[in-house]
Amino acid sequence: MRNPRIYTPEALAAGVTLALDETAAHHVGKVLRMQPGQPLVLFNGDGNDYPSELAEVGKKSVSAQILDAVPNRTESPLRIVLGQVISKGDRMDYAVQKSVEMGVDTIVPLTSERCDVRLKGDREDKRVRHWQSVAISAAEQCGRARVPTVEPVQSLDDWFHYSAHCDCRLVLHHRTTQALGSLATPAQGVALLIGPEGGLTAEEIQAAEAAGFLATALGPRVLRTETAPVAAMALCQWLWGDGQ
Repeated sequence: MRNPRIYTPEALAAGVTLALDETAAHHVGKVLRMQPGQPLVLFNGDGNDYPSELAEVGKKSVSAQILDAVPNRTESPLRIVLGQVISKGDRMDYAVQKSVEMGVDTIVPLTSERCDVRLKGDREDKRVRHWQSVAISAAEQCGRARVPTVEPVQSLDDWFHYSAHCDCRLVLHHRTTQALGSLATPAQGVALLIGPEGGLTAEEIQAAEAAGFLATALGPRVLRTETAPVAAMALCQWLWGDGQ
């Protein structure tokens, strides 16, 4: 069985004994019920895994001794930035979780005309923190070297500017014949725009195209909003990343 992987934002180095933060300590001590002397792996997004051993598991604190630093080779050479219009319930959680598993670099929650979820103020901040927590858990589970960033919620217009650095910018649209396999290998990354459950409006797709996005189809079937990013990233990784 693979040793548990735990994310921490702290600086890590071999020989250091580190007190885990409240969330990690709860997971290790209460959920996994681990005991002193048991192995685990820490990581903080610097590209390394840190094999460690639990030094203390108490009611108020959990600490681990870092034994080594080992390069982690799980990050894809292809940078993928996902613009995902917010969806209801656990659909957004699913999109975030599976996108992390597929190697996404950054996730940007978006609003659009047909978006049924309206977030403001503290409620918006709380949801973004929740999605970041989902991304951390997914990175721990799938063995990634770093945790993708979940950015604050943006409008479509802001997203068009935000993603301008990517040289391959795609808006998924089933009513087109343009396929991913016909595109050149991107050098500066891929930006994927995924619409809401009701789809992007014709005007929004036209605005995306005017901003430099290419309408692209994954096939003749209509994909759900939480399924589309997973399917698109799998194809992108197979064509241009580490999926071959």
